[in-house]
Amino acid sequence: MLVLYKVNKKIYLCIMKGKQKILFVCHGNICRSPMAEFIMKQMVDKAGRKAEYEIESAATSTEELGNDLYPPAKSCLRGHGVPFVRREARQITRADYEYFDRIFLMDNNNYAWLSRLMPDLVWKTSSGWEDRDSKVCLLMQLTGQARDVADPWYTGNFERTFLDISRALSAFLVP
Repeated sequence: MLVLYKVNKKIYLCIMKGKQKILFVCHGNICRSPMAEFIMKQMVDKAGRKAEYEIESAATSTEELGNDLYPPAKSCLRGHGVPFVRREARQITRADYEYFDRIFLMDNNNYAWLSRLMPDLVWKTSSGWEDRDSKVCLLMQLTGQARDVADPWYTGNFERTFLDISRALSAFLVP
């Protein structure tokens, strides 16, 4: 299967075998990354491309393991008509790095956590973050902005988070 995706306003063409496997990662896996997971699932479903993708989310930390989506995140998704299901937060693993084709991080702290969890797979250089297979990037890089998606756990602004994620994913899903 041929897959088009856009990063920093450049369009890339990839040859994928089977589904494109996408993993969204944030600190606790109860706000930003599951919001991105469910928004992306709705977007590919509406585009008639559900069969092309496998979409999941995970945390860098163990703080929220087993917890469901944070209630204000559920309210935000519900307000935008984005369906979601009960789920349990989980931590990213080395197996996830090997399995997923693309790993989108919500902020630079996620890079730091990954570099501690998997120093041979993700590391910092003088010019920024790198990973062994060039599959990890900040989600907002899809919009041409190498910036964090603000953490609504601290800001309380789930709407801003929703808009950031939606904008990035719209840039990713090239028609």
